[in-house]
Amino acid sequence: MTDFSHLDALNLRLSHERARFAKDQSEIRAVWIKQIEKEIAGERKHLGLTEIEETMSDDELLAALAA
Repeated sequence: MTDFSHLDALNLRLSHERARFAKDQSEIRAVWIKQIEKEIAGERKHLGLTEIEETMSDDELLAALAA
């Protein structure tokens, strides 16, 4: 079975940084967010996961889930 714990930790870290960024709009936090997003993309590639988040907009994803 594939271990997603590192990907889960990265997603949680990204969520926390986005919440903090919403409060202070710090430029360094924006850089950190971009770096975490790059780490997540690398981890997804390593795990062989599809790039659904990068190829579908939020509206397209919601429509696909509702179908």
